[in-house]
Amino acid sequence: MLELADVLRLYGDDYLARFAARMPPSHRKAMADLVACRTGALGGHVYRCTDCGHDVYEYHSCRNSACPKCNGRRREEWLEDRRAEMLPVPYFHMVFTVPREVADVARSHQRLVYGILFQAGAEALQTLAADPRYVGGRVGILAVLHTWTRTLTFHPHVHCLVPGGGLAADDSAWRPARPSFLVPVKALSKLFRGRFQDLLRRTDVYDRVPAIVWKRPWVVYSKPTIHGSDGVLDYLGRYVCRVALGQRPIVSASDGRVCFTYLQRAAPGRSAGRRQMTLPAQEFLRRFLQHVLPESFIKVRYYGFWAPACKRRMRAVRDLLGVDDPPAAPLPEPSPKVPAEPADDHSPPPVDTRRCRHCGGNHLVWTAELPRPRPLRTRCLSP
Repeated sequence: MLELADVLRLYGDDYLARFAARMPPSHRKAMADLVACRTGALGGHVYRCTDCGHDVYEYHSCRNSACPKCNGRRREEWLEDRRAEMLPVPYFHMVFTVPREVADVARSHQRLVYGILFQAGAEALQTLAADPRYVGGRVGILAVLHTWTRTLTFHPHVHCLVPGGGLAADDSAWRPARPSFLVPVKALSKLFRGRFQDLLRRTDVYDRVPAIVWKRPWVVYSKPTIHGSDGVLDYLGRYVCRVALGQRPIVSASDGRVCFTYLQRAAPGRSAGRRQMTLPAQEFLRRFLQHVLPESFIKVRYYGFWAPACKRRMRAVRDLLGVDDPPAAPLPEPSPKVPAEPADDHSPPPVDTRRCRHCGGNHLVWTAELPRPRPLRTRCLSP
């Protein structure tokens, strides 16, 4: 299967030669990390299969947030942590989107504009939810930043998951929302636009946005999601810990062009299904890299009673809904590292949960560590 790392190995050096002087550090780091992920460049461990005697090499992951190889494991870990936090209430899915003119500014001022996008959406939603005509309390918000469409074009927007209800101002009661209605979307859109304008006006980039943007309607989407904690978690998994392009969509990379597939949604005069798109390799890499976030940028944020600083309110919510507090996470036990041969007392070596690639057995024991090679003073991506 062709991987994104293979495309970077083929065309990454040419891309760096053309654009390295204008690339942010996060883009250069992402290119290097994705090429090195799960290769000897990052070091690893050697395990021996006690069934067939073959050695199995396990290389370290890069853990870059833009890496599709690391995405699956990160998603499962994140969902496991969230599983105990779900509430027995309906949920709403909301999306806050900015116009194209604002997106053009965000492209060169990512950290600033993305931060305003998070804040404006959360504050607008909290303001309307506090109105007694709608919820009448403080809601919880889980917000996730996305910047791409299915064809990798630049489209910054924030997905929000919101429980259907809120905590009263004095923390004394749970205010349930109506089953299929949280807040009026048109009013939320206007409030979101106004709050975004107020926050952007305090910055140096406000004059770069045309004045007509503040008079046009902005797009805010809202609908109820699947009920039940398991369904909500599965729903969350579609939006959290995703990257712009996974491993499977890439079909080919040759003659300076990259072909990939994407899912086309149904529309008037257009059927749904998988489609293929072929781009010049340099344009493909440009589209992918524009979705790499600034270093240490937090793309998943919590507001309202879900905010990390509101543990007291979250405890009050759980008490009012009759939900037990999630159990404390146990401290991880260090995995033993032992020689392949049994000890002097002839006790069997610890068994690893990995599977042997040669015989399929799961009796693997750690035998050696592969140190990480010293980095070379070069920007070249190819081996």
